[in-house]
Amino acid sequence: MDLNLAAFARFTRVFQPDEIIFSEYEPGDTFYLIQSGRVKLIKNTGEFERTLDILQSSEMFGEMAILENSPRSATAIAMDEVKALELNAQNFELLVLGNPQIALKLLRIFSKRIYDQRRRFMTLTLSDPQVKIADVFLMLDETQPNIDKSTDSREFQTTAEDIAHWAGMGAQQTKDTLSHFATQRRLEIFPNHIVVRNINDFIRFVNSRRHRNNT
Repeated sequence: MDLNLAAFARFTRVFQPDEIIFSEYEPGDTFYLIQSGRVKLIKNTGEFERTLDILQSSEMFGEMAILENSPRSATAIAMDEVKALELNAQNFELLVLGNPQIALKLLRIFSKRIYDQRRRFMTLTLSDPQVKIADVFLMLDETQPNIDKSTDSREFQTTAEDIAHWAGMGAQQTKDTLSHFATQRRLEIFPNHIVVRNINDFIRFVNSRRHRNNT
């Protein structure tokens, strides 16, 4: 995202490594645009804390507090020294009025982030590890650009560690589940990518389990 935000430099905040930027459930009226460093988003799901995302430069977080006037849905923690613009409803309005092109880009990001978060939540609420892993591939198929969809086969530029992150599962359990799918010849695992042989097979598998849980 190539945005000229020099006029908003006075809103820059600096966070130290491991500093909590905001906590889940607390009220919020600001959102952040990362200029440098990485931010980890985590969510308490009962007994465990799950990593929802790791954000880097030019990415945004905390915008749901502005869009929905709701408490924070996750905890944000600086992983490195983080420099970020701290924006609120008032200076966001200035941004909209002063530079419509920038505002349009940000609004598109907002729309995509809302969809991505809700889609991710659908995956995290699944209980069966196999269904959860299969649904991660469906989510990636829906949200990642530049995927060849000319056949039923899908090649995802991702690793087992990435899949574990998206599913909110442990690395070993994720690898075991992927190996199970591989023995069923549903997918092939390579060092830097994973090939799902037939995405429609996973669609039917996930939908049947969701339907079973809803009846």
